Amino acid sequence: MTSALLTDRYELTMIDAAIGSGVHERECVFEVFARRLPDGRRYGIVAGTGRLLQLVRDFRFGDAELAWLRENRVVNAVTLDWLANYRFDGTITGYREGEVYFPGSPMLVVQGGFAEAVVLETLVLSVLNYDSAIASAASRMVNAANGRPLAEMGSRRAHERSAVAAARAAFIAGFGATSNLEAGRTWDIPTMGTAAHAFTLLHDSEEAAFEAQVAALGAGTTLLVDTYDVPAAVALAVKVAGTGLGAVRIDSGDLPAQVAAVRAQLDSLGAHDTKITVTNDLDEYTIAALSAAPVDSFGVGTSVVTGSGHPAAGLVYKLVARRDAADAWVSVAKRSFAKATIGGRKTPVRTLANGVAQAETVYVGGPPPDAPDERRLLVPLAAGGEVEEKYLGPEGVALAREHRAAAIAELPADALRLSKGEPAIPTQYFEQPWL
Repeated sequence: MTSALLTDRYELTMIDAAIGSGVHERECVFEVFARRLPDGRRYGIVAGTGRLLQLVRDFRFGDAELAWLRENRVVNAVTLDWLANYRFDGTITGYREGEVYFPGSPMLVVQGGFAEAVVLETLVLSVLNYDSAIASAASRMVNAANGRPLAEMGSRRAHERSAVAAARAAFIAGFGATSNLEAGRTWDIPTMGTAAHAFTLLHDSEEAAFEAQVAALGAGTTLLVDTYDVPAAVALAVKVAGTGLGAVRIDSGDLPAQVAAVRAQLDSLGAHDTKITVTNDLDEYTIAALSAAPVDSFGVGTSVVTGSGHPAAGLVYKLVARRDAADAWVSVAKRSFAKATIGGRKTPVRTLANGVAQAETVYVGGPPPDAPDERRLLVPLAAGGEVEEKYLGPEGVALAREHRAAAIAELPADALRLSKGEPAIPTQYFEQPWL
């Protein structure tokens, strides 16, 4: 299925007008960056790159799309002919998926003719804004969990396709599983899930429900114990499944007190190895508040698929350089006080000291000389219409998950605190001092 109409009308009307003035093929550089992080957050995580590359590859105007544009008089006949032959033939570089980013980080760079590059704006932002918001929130939850497993289970709180993207982004950020089966099929993410309260309510007794679930899934299953009375349910769970019961799930109540009481009860019944998982409207703060409680794993729903209060990462797609009539590069930038941008082609690096990130250093105008204490951040993602295959599909997700862990490990310790603060490292700019 084509992704060509997943865009705003003004992308096409700009092309229409640019063709008319003869500048539609003028080579341009567009950057994706965040002017700021969500209030009080210290870093962001890049996510969605692999999905985006597939959508760029599929960005074609077929007969049906062209007919609709013609019937609705969106653009003229000359532009329709141009769109009929559209195929992105420029280059895309960017931060690797799973990379940490900061305000001003040029996390994606699209270079090509104005028309072929500008038409991707909405698609690029719709993918990266959502996926990066989810991954950034999920990463904070992973940090708060301090090594205890998390499962994403927020499908019913998101658009059906966004739910799949959210599961993918959360997995990249360090979640271990998802309840979403399409995410499991498409991205090879482990799936999990047993039963809801409705299953217990269906049966004539809680004991009958537990017996049915254990018969179907084995004693290693997770039994939901807060439908009626938690202590009674825990006792029934061990009675039905034995001391080899896999886990119990708690989805309500005063979690710290509830969890402590359930752990004591399980131990008194001899179910020392039975785990406790909690799933009650959790976010990074409630997870952190349970750090001293005997919780073995967490299931997170609404908070993760909505970016824990920030469902969009605030990314923008801006023209920063173009060639002029003499074929020379010209730096361009928006000068509006509130939304000013920094023009020029850029090369970002992460400046390190003993392996710990010190600054996001952005060189404007050209690449800097190699330095042992700097890690270059842009990698090739697409060129000449061909995308980097290694970043696509489940293999790309696995690479991104691995890279996120490595990038987080570079951050200073303060970056992982949940209290409000400034970005973990500053973004600093240098204008071609090596030339």
